[in-house]
Amino acid sequence: MDAEDLPRRARDLLAELARQDLDPLSVEELRERIAALEAEVARARRKIERAVNHRASADALFKS
Repeated sequence: MDAEDLPRRARDLLAELARQDLDPLSVEELRERIAALEAEVARARRKIERAVNHRASADALFKS
């Protein structure tokens, strides 16, 4: 399969976020941005925890 036949990779949203200019933002806007990012980190951590627990449950089921 040629590389051009492969699906294109979606935009790298994290890289775009890191490149955004923070200078125009007010202190309050920066605080809101931090709160939104912290909420997203918490959501990702919950997803990881669920995935790890699911895997452990599956491993325990098939180990017996």
